[in-house]
Amino acid sequence: MLTLLLLVIFVALVFEFINGFHDTANSIATVVATKVLTPTQAVVLAAVTNLTGALSGTAVAKTISSGLVDTHLVNISSEVLICALLGAIIWNLITWALGLPSSSSHALIGGLCGAALAAGGNNFDVLIWSKTAAVWTENKGLFWKVVIPMISSPVAGFTLGIVIMGVLMAIISGMNSAGGVMAQMARPKWINAVFGKAQLFSAGYMGFAHGSNDAQKTMGIIALAIFGANSAGTLDQLPQWAEFLRPDGGEKDIDTWIAVTCALIMALGTGVGGWRIIKTLGHKMVKLHPINGFAAETSSATILLTAAHFGMPVSTTHSISTAIMGVGFAKNPHALKLSVIERIVWAWVLTIPAAAGVSWAMVSLLLLL
Repeated sequence: MLTLLLLVIFVALVFEFINGFHDTANSIATVVATKVLTPTQAVVLAAVTNLTGALSGTAVAKTISSGLVDTHLVNISSEVLICALLGAIIWNLITWALGLPSSSSHALIGGLCGAALAAGGNNFDVLIWSKTAAVWTENKGLFWKVVIPMISSPVAGFTLGIVIMGVLMAIISGMNSAGGVMAQMARPKWINAVFGKAQLFSAGYMGFAHGSNDAQKTMGIIALAIFGANSAGTLDQLPQWAEFLRPDGGEKDIDTWIAVTCALIMALGTGVGGWRIIKTLGHKMVKLHPINGFAAETSSATILLTAAHFGMPVSTTHSISTAIMGVGFAKNPHALKLSVIERIVWAWVLTIPAAAGVSWAMVSLLLLL
């Protein structure tokens, strides 16, 4: 039914709004924490760069819409998608209330998998695990697109943060050793001024990378709902005002209106409630200066763009959090606040099973009614 399809799109955009004050906050936390930009300025920068990034490709959206669940084995109806989204939303709200930067990406993946599993009669074959030779060759499925990136992206973020910060510290040390004008330029006042400007570019780079990965996840859910409705004949007799719902391309194409809408809703969410997560990332883990923010943003954005290129829906939270940890470790291993890091890691570990459990329970209950 058209009403159900519209309800799926509405709930998906609610998720994207929550993603905005949950995950987009991660992408601008460092530039606010270092006082290079005010929260309002950072939100504007995030809105523009997220929109640009969201329109730069659709590889991640296609993974969400067709690479995780075998739609030939399970009917991904509008009701199932609503339950998947609600599972992700509920977990996001819990972690947001606690100020924990958990992953909206993994919450959405967990919600989708949990709902599909329940709808498929608890048959694990409905989830694409990379079982066949063809799938292994094409690097599709949960193993390649979720499990491997979930482990590798935090490690890469931490390592790259250490490397970039280490290189910058070595350059500054060399300038100090050179004496004269070079030593003058290596003073904290000059370093903060230079990297305060440089961080404008790294923050924009981070926003673009975030849009190229995170904004696409909800795009994939909406596309999946529209593909399902189109296959069921729901879009055969659309009223004039709803013609925008009709897919412009093939089954795996993501229409432009979906990308633009998701990016704008995400930016709006950032402006409403992003400060809780910004406070945790920007102030509680390690004290940041502009040079540290530049290193962390550059590291995280590089991880996100690389993952987006391969259609991997990785977590912005994981990449920026571990990049900040890496930068902090390079500065002083003892400066990291391990109690805060421990809480964040537990939120990461629990996200996929928690969101999946909520969605699974909702669909199971729906099937009993």
